[in-house]
Amino acid sequence: MDTKKKYLVTGGAGFIGSNIAKTLEAQGHEVTVMDDFSKNGHFKNLIGFKGDVIAADCFKFMPRDMYFDAIFHEAAITDTTVMDQKAMMEQNVEAFKNVLAFAAENEVKKVIYASSAATYGNGPVPNVETQPTHPENVYGFSKVIMDNVARQFAEDNNDMTIIGLRYFNVYGPGEYFKGKMASMVFQLYNQMREGKRPRVFKFGEQQRDFVYVKDIVKINLCALNNGKETGVYNAATGIPRDYNAIIACLNKEMGLNLEPEYIDNPYPFFQLKTQADMTAAKEKLGYTPDYTLEAGIADYVKVLDAHYGRK
Repeated sequence: MDTKKKYLVTGGAGFIGSNIAKTLEAQGHEVTVMDDFSKNGHFKNLIGFKGDVIAADCFKFMPRDMYFDAIFHEAAITDTTVMDQKAMMEQNVEAFKNVLAFAAENEVKKVIYASSAATYGNGPVPNVETQPTHPENVYGFSKVIMDNVARQFAEDNNDMTIIGLRYFNVYGPGEYFKGKMASMVFQLYNQMREGKRPRVFKFGEQQRDFVYVKDIVKINLCALNNGKETGVYNAATGIPRDYNAIIACLNKEMGLNLEPEYIDNPYPFFQLKTQADMTAAKEKLGYTPDYTLEAGIADYVKVLDAHYGRK
């Protein structure tokens, strides 16, 4: 029996998309990447990739008459500081509608897309998927509307399964081209690599649900293989950790002993804690994370050291 499938990954030259594309390909599937290379997508994230790449923007173009067993929709504006509401809504919501229409027209039965923990805003933690959304920026709002669109589209196309994954604080290989939106793990590593004291807001005790990108790939595959019904699910570890813990892990793995430099927080709105309730993802998708913060950073530092030629 042939188990080889055909998958489309939009935003497949970006951080998470490239990790999904390369993992699917390593499993023996035929993968097509679609990316307009205008935001965080970079060809270097696809070095070694053996599939086709379509250079296009989902908002303006979708290929015709192509069948895929499933679509992973990762393409988006992910910079939460972008204030252009029209651009954000076009690139995130309208482009998603185009992807869903393409899927329906070409009888693609499953679409898995990137939602975000930004939908929760400063809501009570741990965040559970059924709580009211309260986005604090237009990025988070665009993801709320994507979740609404997915739910309605699935009701109108009941032969399709559409699964959204609310990513929390993702870090890992492939984020080299995200600039200021790269994870704090990546940014602190680079400060420490240059011999600088790692800079965090006073006093490094703010907590985040940090999740390694390999676990994000895993939950996407769980959604593909186990997800039977349309819905949104948290994609995280469920265990919040603070910035001091990141610095401690980096010191250990890099063989350093750099003290943090605590700086004033200039932002009037800054979440003190993010944490995902992972009950639904475990029960409905069969997902449990493989990486603790310590294990994730240990794995990542090896990749970063090789990338930068650090001995």
